[in-house]
Amino acid sequence: MRRYFGTDGVRGTVNQSPMTAEFALTLGRAAGHVLTRHLKHKPHILIGKDTRLSGYMIESALCAGLTAQGMNVLLVGPVPTPAVAYLTRSLRADAGVMLSASHNPAGDNGIKFFAADGFKLPDEIELEIEQCIDALPPLPPALEVGKASRVDDARGRYIEFLKAALPRGMRFDGLKVVIDCANGAAYDVAPRILRELGCDVIAMAASPDGYNINKGCGSTHPEGMTARVVETGADIGLALDGDADRLIACDANGDIVDGDRVIAILAEHAASQGRLQGGAVVTTLMSNMGLERYLAGLGLDMHRASVGDRYVLEMMNELGCNIGGEQSGHMILLDYNTTGDGLMSGLQLLAAMSQQEKPLAELAAGMNLFPQKLWNIVMPERRDVLADAAVASLIAQAESRLAGNGRINVRMSGTEPKLRIMVEAEDEALMLDIGDSLTREISTIVC
Repeated sequence: MRRYFGTDGVRGTVNQSPMTAEFALTLGRAAGHVLTRHLKHKPHILIGKDTRLSGYMIESALCAGLTAQGMNVLLVGPVPTPAVAYLTRSLRADAGVMLSASHNPAGDNGIKFFAADGFKLPDEIELEIEQCIDALPPLPPALEVGKASRVDDARGRYIEFLKAALPRGMRFDGLKVVIDCANGAAYDVAPRILRELGCDVIAMAASPDGYNINKGCGSTHPEGMTARVVETGADIGLALDGDADRLIACDANGDIVDGDRVIAILAEHAASQGRLQGGAVVTTLMSNMGLERYLAGLGLDMHRASVGDRYVLEMMNELGCNIGGEQSGHMILLDYNTTGDGLMSGLQLLAAMSQQEKPLAELAAGMNLFPQKLWNIVMPERRDVLADAAVASLIAQAESRLAGNGRINVRMSGTEPKLRIMVEAEDEALMLDIGDSLTREISTIVC
């Protein structure tokens, strides 16, 4: 059983277990021991962070633990999560760490590890680190501690990496783009790269103060972006989350283009150019049936993984697919990066618009989504409620009402004591009735 690592690293409220300075120090020592014991050279690990005030505290404590255990640390400062994945590879580091709680509020933070190849650490390595936390190894001799140094050009390196993923010479001159940076890790690189590519850039939420990350902005609050697009007559809006691994877009009319629609656009564009591998995309159990039917009409398959980019990536590798993602905007484009990359997804969306000479509204018009809604039940503690026979019976009864023209997905949150209930159906009234009833009935059992 995992005690600290969830589906996306260690995450929690700052100054509450496990997201404390003491734990970060201990985790640094444990990770340093596990990650270096098979290496024959002085190991290096890269640490990036988003713009949360607590990032300074967690960074210092983690750095102390890693250097105490003999690792050299490369500090790159505030950069997107996908930049850490890329820079770990580019700088030939033995591992990378991103300090972020993604789309969560400023009071939360997280610690996410990457392997030397830019992919997330395998489950067995995370479990080994957890075991080491409870039985820390001896400290190395005094002269074998590591040192920390700063990498000053990390953001510039990442910008050039993003540009290199576009066709040579491609520019977006004259395109007016609203970019919502969520007061997060991409507050600098996102407006910069768009301007360098010729866009007329309107930057929003690009003034982080340590407290305002994701606060009423970004991919979880895209309404500000959509309003600004309509107000300014922009061609497209792009909203990132706090660590810039997610993207939610909107067209010139202010209509949202979520992760499902972006996946459809990118998959169709790649297929037309012979670049879609496996003849399919990988999504999750939350992706809309409308996406599945649309792709089927193009002769493309859609495979569903468990919720979480870790599981999407695993299935992509198993099936040989190069495009996958989540409805929430977490897109993985394996031709370019090893993890979800909101800016990369946004640039590829602009490239599709440019090469097809079509506005985003036209590219997104072909897919009709089923009405879908998510309900959350906050529980006193995390437990396996899906093993409860009464809960299983309620879900089965609800599914029978859909008669195959919709879906129900009930799952525990990977990071919180919440039960998430998703219902979608061609009939919106039926969808709402089933969701309300199921949430009410399950609540009486689990709460």
